[in-house]
Amino acid sequence: MGLSRVFGSLTSIVGLFALTVPTCANEARISDLPAALERVETNSGLFEFEKLQLTDNVLDKLSKFQLGELSAISFAQLPQHLATRQSNVTQPKCKNYPGDAEWPSDAAWRLFNILLGDRLIKTVPEASLCYPEWGQYSAAACEKLTAGWNNSTLRIENPTSIRSIIFQGMTCMPPNYTAAFLGNKVSCTIGGFPQYSINVTNVAQIQMAVNIARELNLRLVIKNTGHDFGAKSTGGGGLNIWTHYLKDSEYYAEYKTDDYTGPAFKLGAGIQVLDANRLAKERGVTLIGGEGITVGLVGGYIQGGGHSPLTSIYGLAADHVLSIQVVTADGRFVTADATTNSDLFWALRGGGAGTFGVVTSITVKAFPKLKVTTMRYNVTTNANFTHDKFWEMQRAYVDGFEQYADLGYYSYYRIRHVGTEIFHDMTSMVAPNTTEAEFRRTMAPLFAKWEQLGVPYTPIIKEYDNYSDAWYEAFPQEVWTWAMRQASRFFPRDVISDPAKRKTVMDTIRSVFDEGSHILQFNIRNPPGTDAIDNAVNPAWRKVLMFAIMFVTWNVTDSPEFVNQFSRNLTYEWNPRWRALTPGSGTYMSESDYIEPNWQESFHGSKYPRLLAIKKKWDPQGVFYATNAVGSEEWQLGELIMGHLPSQNSRLCRK
Repeated sequence: MGLSRVFGSLTSIVGLFALTVPTCANEARISDLPAALERVETNSGLFEFEKLQLTDNVLDKLSKFQLGELSAISFAQLPQHLATRQSNVTQPKCKNYPGDAEWPSDAAWRLFNILLGDRLIKTVPEASLCYPEWGQYSAAACEKLTAGWNNSTLRIENPTSIRSIIFQGMTCMPPNYTAAFLGNKVSCTIGGFPQYSINVTNVAQIQMAVNIARELNLRLVIKNTGHDFGAKSTGGGGLNIWTHYLKDSEYYAEYKTDDYTGPAFKLGAGIQVLDANRLAKERGVTLIGGEGITVGLVGGYIQGGGHSPLTSIYGLAADHVLSIQVVTADGRFVTADATTNSDLFWALRGGGAGTFGVVTSITVKAFPKLKVTTMRYNVTTNANFTHDKFWEMQRAYVDGFEQYADLGYYSYYRIRHVGTEIFHDMTSMVAPNTTEAEFRRTMAPLFAKWEQLGVPYTPIIKEYDNYSDAWYEAFPQEVWTWAMRQASRFFPRDVISDPAKRKTVMDTIRSVFDEGSHILQFNIRNPPGTDAIDNAVNPAWRKVLMFAIMFVTWNVTDSPEFVNQFSRNLTYEWNPRWRALTPGSGTYMSESDYIEPNWQESFHGSKYPRLLAIKKKWDPQGVFYATNAVGSEEWQLGELIMGHLPSQNSRLCRK
């Protein structure tokens, strides 16, 4: 029996899945079905959960169950042999949704759950316990949830909760968080959350999910932590592959490829930055990861490029991937590396997540242990330290960006409105391979300038003997900033290093701030030589010296007019000013405008045509979709929020 039957036909399983409600006798027989998996013996370095796969032997066993009594076929319009369908055959215009004739019956979902080994979760919105109609109302539990609504750690433990809840439609919020700008709907529906989630514990479950979604035309969603500003990890009516608990890891003291020999880690899809830094410290090495504790290292972070406090010395996380395990749109479980499926390997390193396959693990380089010095402080304007003096302070700091980045430094800081004053917090300035004494000498001219300006700050400067401890103290857990929207831009070295252009940039940043936006900035570079790395990372990353984000926030009591106008200003008024100063540049897909104009150019630059060709090769039927991901221009969501934001709580259809 060939692989075509395992990964293409799946006639047995799809046929079973499409059956209507069985008789009681047959319900009992269905309950005797085994989970659809088999342990594959291999010496290829797979995790145990990756050895549990869907195989031809599994399908043979399933075919022996005589389920012909479940005779009525729910999906009569589907071809009998879906695997023979060619990519040039007309595809259904829209994904199937609850209420459609083609949507699987409850009995079909029960059968699917059995084949998955009881890992299927029917979505119950997190805030449903605040609403009696959901049958689990608890005033005390609702009060606790409301109090912790901004707790990012609690939210990632839920199979469907996401950060950018506005794009889900905010259809089930704690009553205290119902939004005036969306009509103050004190109610709870699933909205833009997936209809079902699979808490995956093995590769076979992922293969099953991909095959079923492909053959039954279901929207497929992939979620790890939900630390996602672009709604890529949610989707109304979808089937969600939840990878959060795939936290296996393995350390290699000497990992060998044709062009690398050295320490490495193999990390499961559920590994977060917090996990990775702990593992690295235990082994006396350093791993590249984001600044946020809730970031999933192996998912959208690395696949989107992945900047970090170490980027100025090591480059992006995607630059140091050695091997990837992934389930592709045909249900196959494959390895992608420099010599096997090399085009897929290229695309998954910077081309974006959620569109080429479901990554189960990644092997990455580890770097030597290094000393790190960090600096934190905050500043608030007042009667003596005016807004004008604050912006002089900022100009003086940005004047040194080229020097700091070339020393390998990194900074991440925010400038926010607090009433009529400006609050600025340096979350952390990170100086790798630098002692505290060296750092203070470097910063002394800036500190002297700030003293002349009367900057009211007290810096906390500390040296660490390893990066993991420095990261943990320098980047405390952030709140779950769900009531916001953002846009961003890369500012290249040739712009920031030119005094006249730099002045114009700072004038423009201030104008955007003065009109109501908050600002978040990074001083960051990609070190010499990284532009020669052959992966899908946005070419604009290689020229960056400053990465800036504008973001607006709102309260649930704000009017529809206020929120709508601020949201539109980001895209149509403010960010065009930044783009005008940076022709030919771009931005980081993972921290960008949800409706970024010409996103293909902004996120991918000259690499987009190749990425799109790889997408069409590996996923010709459009099994995988994520907003603003490669190939998504062929699809559209049917409804808009506030008239301009595509709603995940609407139908996904081909254009």
